[in-house]
Amino acid sequence: MKHFLTILLVSLLTFAVADAQVVNTPPKTTQKTNNATKTRERTKSNSNLSQNSSSTAKKITKTSQKTSSKRTAEENYEMGEKYYYGNGVNMDDTQAAFYFRKAAEQDHAAAQNDLGWMYLNGCGVSQSYTEAVKWYRKSAEQGYAAGQNNLGYMYQNGYGVKQNSKEALNWYRKSSDQGYAAAQYNLGWMYENGYGVERNLQQARYWYQKAADQGNVDGKSALKRLDY
Repeated sequence: MKHFLTILLVSLLTFAVADAQVVNTPPKTTQKTNNATKTRERTKSNSNLSQNSSSTAKKITKTSQKTSSKRTAEENYEMGEKYYYGNGVNMDDTQAAFYFRKAAEQDHAAAQNDLGWMYLNGCGVSQSYTEAVKWYRKSAEQGYAAGQNNLGYMYQNGYGVKQNSKEALNWYRKSSDQGYAAAQYNLGWMYENGYGVERNLQQARYWYQKAADQGNVDGKSALKRLDY
């Protein structure tokens, strides 16, 4: 009998923990600008670059890097996208990060956001939360919605910066006011759980609905949870 009660207690505790995890699904960072929904797959190159000729590839890479300083910010950004997704070239995260940096240094807000994401995930560069915050902030301060959301995420989790829920809320709100669905979900979560602001389920529902109306899956799930 004692053994049965122990098993029952463990089962109940496990259920309670699982339920708590569902209720407190944390805010999320977005992936990359514009193309976050794309699947990264290696594509066959349509260029004259032979995949079997590594020496030719290296020569082209060096030439491309030399001319990158002559490209506009948008052109450098597009080169970064090509290498990241493998569009017409072999997929190469290091090269993607190189061109994102070039564009970011030319004050391209989307590139700054993407370079921040590369640093956050150690993609093509050594992982560095400090560098991620640096580039997310540059993007956010230009009013770029994705950058604002991602900077909020860094503050919320204390990644590369001192944890500050109020500052996270501030950036989520700036992004949400621009209609950015991921930030609207994150802002709803802050209201639901009382982080950086007094708990307010009405406001939580409002922002979850905003996100859900744009097709945000997390927003839809949150509304169902509140209605349960």
